[in-house]
Amino acid sequence: MARKWTRQEILNRLHTTLERGEPIIAAGAGTGISAKFIERGGGDLIIIYNSGRFRMMGHGSCAGLLAYGDANAIVREMGEREVLPVVHETPVIAGVNGTDPTRQMDRFLREIDEMGFSGVNNFPTVGVIDGRFRQTLEETNLGYYREVELIRIAHEMELFTIVYVFNRDEARAMAEAGADVVIAHVGTTVGGSIGVTEVALPLDQAAVIVQEITDAAKEVNPEIIPLCHGGPISTPEDAEYVLDRTDAVGFVGASSIERLATEPAITELTRRFKAIRLGSR
Repeated sequence: MARKWTRQEILNRLHTTLERGEPIIAAGAGTGISAKFIERGGGDLIIIYNSGRFRMMGHGSCAGLLAYGDANAIVREMGEREVLPVVHETPVIAGVNGTDPTRQMDRFLREIDEMGFSGVNNFPTVGVIDGRFRQTLEETNLGYYREVELIRIAHEMELFTIVYVFNRDEARAMAEAGADVVIAHVGTTVGGSIGVTEVALPLDQAAVIVQEITDAAKEVNPEIIPLCHGGPISTPEDAEYVLDRTDAVGFVGASSIERLATEPAITELTRRFKAIRLGSR
């Protein structure tokens, strides 16, 4: 069973990682076996998203943003039955749908805490939505500010909080709410069978956005820990490029670690088995 970490213990763990000269690596897990081997690989945090379940079912991560299931119920079940039982020493973070109007968030966060999760992340997030639909969500009490309020409540409960932000204003708002770690999200991850292609930013432009978000968050809280995620940042080399050119100190990988590792490995191993030739009988 996963160890339950306090907020301060996680912060100490992350700062120790940085003192060793290592980047902070957080990884999304859509299955127990993914979580088990993320831990074995040395991941600093494991985050459970409802999109992880859809991703490992073979669907795009954006399925987690649509009405294909109760996001909070999915994460609760994934934690209780799949991930928490097989992780031992790595903090497990719950992706909570903060815009869910059918739940009392303070009560739900207490349940998440009691289950053994060590912190909270804002996912699914309306931050990936723009245009008229985003405006409608904001105007009908289902907007990003509800996610900010989720983090504020979690912070007041002394839960560790790690948040996705998409621009400077959201970075400031989350920092003011008490977020411990801010993740500069630069889009859905490229590559593989269900990743995006044409809409991805160039890597150098992604680095500019990461730095802008980092600067905005640190204006509010100089101690906040900045990470990066998504878009063209899909390989260790991509992450190194961005970390070398920004003040971000780590990377959050979901598809990058879980899906992009699985797709070619299973394909190649299956081909190797199929290459076996039967001798004469």
